[in-house]
Amino acid sequence: MSGKPVVRSAVLLLCLAVVVSLSAVGCGEQKVDTSKETYKIGAVLSLSGPASPLGQPEQRALEMLQEQLNAGAGVDGHQVEFVIEDDESLPAKATEAMNKLITTENVAAVLGSSTTGASLAMSEIAESKKIPLVVCAAGTQLTQPVKKYVFRTPPTDSMAIAKVLDYLVNKAKVKKIAILHDANAFGTGGADELSKKAPDEGIEVVARESYGSTDTDMTAQLTKVKDTPAEALVVWGTNPGPAIIAKNMQQLGINIPFVGSHGIANKKFIELAGAAANGVVFPAGKMLIPSSIPEDSEWRTAVDDFKTEFKTKYDLEADTFAGHGYDAGLIVTEAMKTAGTDKAELRDQIEKTKDLVGIGGIFTYSPTNHDGLSEDDLMMIKIENGNWTEDK
Repeated sequence: MSGKPVVRSAVLLLCLAVVVSLSAVGCGEQKVDTSKETYKIGAVLSLSGPASPLGQPEQRALEMLQEQLNAGAGVDGHQVEFVIEDDESLPAKATEAMNKLITTENVAAVLGSSTTGASLAMSEIAESKKIPLVVCAAGTQLTQPVKKYVFRTPPTDSMAIAKVLDYLVNKAKVKKIAILHDANAFGTGGADELSKKAPDEGIEVVARESYGSTDTDMTAQLTKVKDTPAEALVVWGTNPGPAIIAKNMQQLGINIPFVGSHGIANKKFIELAGAAANGVVFPAGKMLIPSSIPEDSEWRTAVDDFKTEFKTKYDLEADTFAGHGYDAGLIVTEAMKTAGTDKAELRDQIEKTKDLVGIGGIFTYSPTNHDGLSEDDLMMIKIENGNWTEDK
């Protein structure tokens, strides 16, 4: 991306500039015109089930964005409503919810889901029904090859794996790794890509094991890993699995580095793993450590204000998943300022998004790139004393 990023969202600059009561009007004299049609945007998120640590912060962020928009001018005077459904962390439920949103709620676009498997199922509907879908999941296969109606907000597996491999080669300096991954679409896709790319970096995968998303003990898989010459363990999955693995490693006395995926980029991992979380390294968006973003940039201002307002509203720390949800809503509502609710025009306008300052980074899409972000929007983070620190 070249040139200075331009913030297209008046809401982002004005409503997030200071922390104010969300009931106050933060956008000048403009207000929602209740006589106008409400712009409905659907969202299918994992509010329950194994992926709820992802879906719940996404939901909170969307509800916060909705309040911010409607406290001002909405979208060109139209009130905005995010109609949110729970997929229970199940692809079948995700497709059921998406069809409901399209046929019953007549939404202009859909956001979600939180997981790769559910998002893959939803992407088929998006393509067949010709409705824009902005996913909050990281599986590379969601947008590569490009699907006409599918966009994403998180960094892809490919970007995260590039960061992991760079860490293994240049920081950890290991030659042999083991992979332990969730058997779902996210875990399998990441493990496949890592297995494919590791040899190109001079790294041998000496063991590969999987576990179920609801498994509560991985000592059997880790015992096999312990008997290999692996110098590091890469764990590809989302909570609670990785946290269980961290604790099991400690119990078994496995002292090799634990390198996680960006699927553990929330405090739930630290909460579940306890002391076993210390020393874990993983790739994540820079918003987790705002000081890693240039202080005088519009991105830094957006992240600082977002985290402050999220904390004020929910008494919780905003994580990357909250950022994914907020960015998905921001991208669609920005496009609506030009396209309204016409699905074809809205899709085209999302694809024209350029230099839009979000929470996860600065988004630019094109006909050949529906990922929006780049590897430069990621960093490696290390957990020390129960807190995130920049791994320098």
